[in-house]
Amino acid sequence: MADLHITMLSAALAALVNIWLAVRCGRARLGNKVLHGDGGNVALQRHMRAHANYVEYTPFALILILVLDLADQDGWVLAITALVYFAARIVHPLGMQADYPAKTRQIGIVLTFALLLFWSLWAVLAALGVL
Repeated sequence: MADLHITMLSAALAALVNIWLAVRCGRARLGNKVLHGDGGNVALQRHMRAHANYVEYTPFALILILVLDLADQDGWVLAITALVYFAARIVHPLGMQADYPAKTRQIGIVLTFALLLFWSLWAVLAALGVL
């Protein structure tokens, strides 16, 4: 049976990044004195969308990491790609704060999509017994 260390570390990282994004939203709320919604504040809207975007994509990443981990797939590749995913998910919201198309946001988007596609194809091939 798989030891699931990669999944456990990924879940822990996912929670820590989620907390960081939530704190950023909370600080933006306090700084702009907005209790509910976004108060029409662009900076708060960006923080909220960065957090929501993370929450939209990360469950799929964690599920794919888990199934690949359970299938005893290559642990090094899985661990490295998981770390790259979380790095991408950290730089993405930093780029969302810019008033122009920031490279960090673009890098975060491309890496997120590429890794989800990579893991999805890997899981399909593993499920079919090709790997």
